[in-house]
Amino acid sequence: MQRVPGMTMQRLIPMLVLGLLCQSTVTLIAQDAEEILEQEQAALTTAVNRAAPSIVQIETIGGLEKVGDMLAATGPTTGVVVSADGLIISSAFNFITKPASILVTTPSGKRATANIIARDHSRMLVLLKVNTEEEFVVPQVAKTEQMEVGQWTIAAGRTLSRENINWSIGILSAKNRIWGKAIQSDANISPDNYGGPLIDIHGNIMGILVPLSPQGQGNEIAGAEWYDSGIGFAIPLADVMPRVKHMAEGNDLHPGLLGVSINVKDMYADPVEIGAVQPKSPAYEAGIKTGDRITAINGNPVVRHVQLRHLLGAQYAGDTVEVTIARGERSFPVNVTLAEKLLPFEHAFLGVLPMRDKSDATIRFVYPDSPAATAGLKAGDVITILNKTPVDSSDQLRSVISNLEPGGQVSLTFKRGQATQTVDVTLASLPSETPESLPAPRSEVANGDGDATRGRIEIKIPEEQNDCICYVPTTYDPTKAAGLLVWLHAPGEQDVDALLDTWKSRCSQNNLIFLAPQAANEGRWTPGESDFIRKTIDEVIKTYSIDQSRVVMHGHQGGGSMSYLVGFAHRDIVRAIIPIDAVIPARTPVRANDPIERLAVYSITPATSRLKAAITAGLKRLANAKYPVHDRSIANPDGTIEEAQIQEMLRWLDTLDRI
Repeated sequence: MQRVPGMTMQRLIPMLVLGLLCQSTVTLIAQDAEEILEQEQAALTTAVNRAAPSIVQIETIGGLEKVGDMLAATGPTTGVVVSADGLIISSAFNFITKPASILVTTPSGKRATANIIARDHSRMLVLLKVNTEEEFVVPQVAKTEQMEVGQWTIAAGRTLSRENINWSIGILSAKNRIWGKAIQSDANISPDNYGGPLIDIHGNIMGILVPLSPQGQGNEIAGAEWYDSGIGFAIPLADVMPRVKHMAEGNDLHPGLLGVSINVKDMYADPVEIGAVQPKSPAYEAGIKTGDRITAINGNPVVRHVQLRHLLGAQYAGDTVEVTIARGERSFPVNVTLAEKLLPFEHAFLGVLPMRDKSDATIRFVYPDSPAATAGLKAGDVITILNKTPVDSSDQLRSVISNLEPGGQVSLTFKRGQATQTVDVTLASLPSETPESLPAPRSEVANGDGDATRGRIEIKIPEEQNDCICYVPTTYDPTKAAGLLVWLHAPGEQDVDALLDTWKSRCSQNNLIFLAPQAANEGRWTPGESDFIRKTIDEVIKTYSIDQSRVVMHGHQGGGSMSYLVGFAHRDIVRAIIPIDAVIPARTPVRANDPIERLAVYSITPATSRLKAAITAGLKRLANAKYPVHDRSIANPDGTIEEAQIQEMLRWLDTLDRI
């Protein structure tokens, strides 16, 4: 035996024994880990097998090949049994093609026809009734209060085979997502299992897998682009089951609407103060008023706007909720039955533009033939009282009028010099014409004072690959808030510098900042780039003084359609959309017109545009929803606008703070 230098046999033997012990321990740990994995796999498989009898395959036949700009998927989908007599709940995504017929696999393995008998338009579900005498297996339902973030979840479907379940595992990432409607899992949730169940480790059904947008807005296909991202949602089955009987009677479910607009800049920090109550809404009928604060819903405390969104987001039309109101020193509850629809809100119009550098409600311009003109108001008058409510600023005046309707009468007190007058005024609808000329919005013009960076500026959002150029005129003055015009190019049109050359003088003359985000792929915009565009807007607002009433999206063709998408997705900041030869994208949800989050459209269409019919139909849809819409036709087929028409557009942009 070879002797180890410097080491005696007495010292060597304990080390050899220790090495053997370590090797044995590692082997035992590896064996234990393998056993644990086997046990986990067995438990997961058992859970899937327990739920499997309640998971059915659904086949759709016929229908649309394309929905909006998305090719419709073909092939089987999945549903979950909710009654022994053949009621099946599934994702509305599976039926967007409006299929001619629907087949469901029964417990015997046969296929039977089924019909959609009701839809849940809030949680994007459908209820089917299978035409068969066979008895189905109703699953065990997981209780939402027993769900814990971090627990095992299994996303399952019966899409790939009638006999076998396709499934993936993950954990429960969050509860009460999408404004209280959904739970979230990082399991692989995709069209392969939409309509199928999210299962817990015991085989209980936690929820129904659906595509939902993390922004909480959309339609049947909103959120489908998030599959394979680790962000997936399920509607808790415990929330669905109490509604099944009502739906089985052929009743659709709709989101419940209260009918108020909230004064909020940061929904995660600001209290819930009501900025406007829509006429004839449930809130209006319950006696809720502008200036009230909502402090609780059904006894659940409400401190911030985001809490109100969560508590109301889960409610349906027809639900009665207890709303606790704080009014001055008083606090009291009112019962409100939420509505399915609200009458389209239409802005009332007094007929004035305010001076932008006055703290009070000084009139800059009186529209000809407007209610204000009829009542004898003039530029320079200061409005001090409206319907016995003191008016301290033009913003307050606009807020008070936002609670009124066209045709409503108001008593208005104003000062002219040292004299005070009171007149009765009948409010009108917003005008469709743009004034031919306007006086200056401020007593002093912008002069370029201050140390802000001006000229051509590159804006880079660290986490985004897109480029963005901003132009700040040399006349920019931080004490005089500028409008922000956001230009979105058409596919293939990315010569930003040439565009800036044409806009420099316009920006100086109209106190505008010009922002030009670029698509990552110059050939097309994608819906996901809406968030990038919003980040560039936020960056400008953070750096410069921006007039919140004049943040405008402007784009040509595909850029114009993207302007619609961004405008409707970010109503909290965008106040106008100016599309050129562009339609509203099919997947863009058009929310109801809002008293606080005002939005106007100035559409420009070449007379020979191939999209003219679709553009006209989209504008009619907006007008029917009482959005203020200006429809302008131009001669140039390529969308080039003559300078005179651009000047009219700029004057229109200058009137966005009208009252």
